[in-house]
Amino acid sequence: MITDGDKVLLVDRRGKRYLVTVSDGEFHTDLGILRLGELIGKSYGTSIVSHKGEEFRAIKPDINDIIAKMKRGPQIVHPKDAGIIVAYAGISPGNTIIEAGAGSGALTIFLANAVGPNGRIISYEIREDHAEIAKNNVEFAGFSDRVEIRLGDIYEGIEEEHADHIILDLPRPENVLPHAVEVLRPGGYLVAYTPCANQVHRFLQAFHEYRAHFYKPRVVEVLMREQEVKKECIRPKTTMLAHTGYITFIRRL
Repeated sequence: MITDGDKVLLVDRRGKRYLVTVSDGEFHTDLGILRLGELIGKSYGTSIVSHKGEEFRAIKPDINDIIAKMKRGPQIVHPKDAGIIVAYAGISPGNTIIEAGAGSGALTIFLANAVGPNGRIISYEIREDHAEIAKNNVEFAGFSDRVEIRLGDIYEGIEEEHADHIILDLPRPENVLPHAVEVLRPGGYLVAYTPCANQVHRFLQAFHEYRAHFYKPRVVEVLMREQEVKKECIRPKTTMLAHTGYITFIRRL
């Protein structure tokens, strides 16, 4: 049931989406004005009609809807990469994850969704402006109860004593290796997201000093190509989302 203050995704006849917060106020679109208070007490999936007679379907937004509509600052980790991080690291409800390089908070929100209400995300960010954007986006997503955005430099150390996983979106993830050895639980993953091959090479060179503490590395690149679906033809789209970054996984022994 929809209540006052809930987020709702409205979808019009064209497929255009609007992420709104339910209240007694009005929401203006080019297809007319909606009185959002009419949704209170209704179930998700119900419809609301504008003053022009246009119908909008109200559905419950998911994590991708929220990230698509949140405020952007620095470049985000794309869902295709966030998904493989969650899958390959086996991130689960109740996990404690240390993240660094919060940026706009997109990956933070993916991770918070995966660990659930009993999990915890501590995200280090050295830039105050980025930390503020990430904090606001986490609040917008409704995950302030399980996420702490910490202004600080993870290269200098990790305050926490234990973590299930460490996820890094940093230029020099190798600088975190000595801290990860001390903090990461056996079986947990250190994951480094880096856009350039020379960063991967530098990280793996540094890894050799700590190889007694970790299982062999796994490096992946995720390429995504959607299909164009028409009545008479299904074929690959002429453009695709190709390289965004390399993802390196190493597992603590």
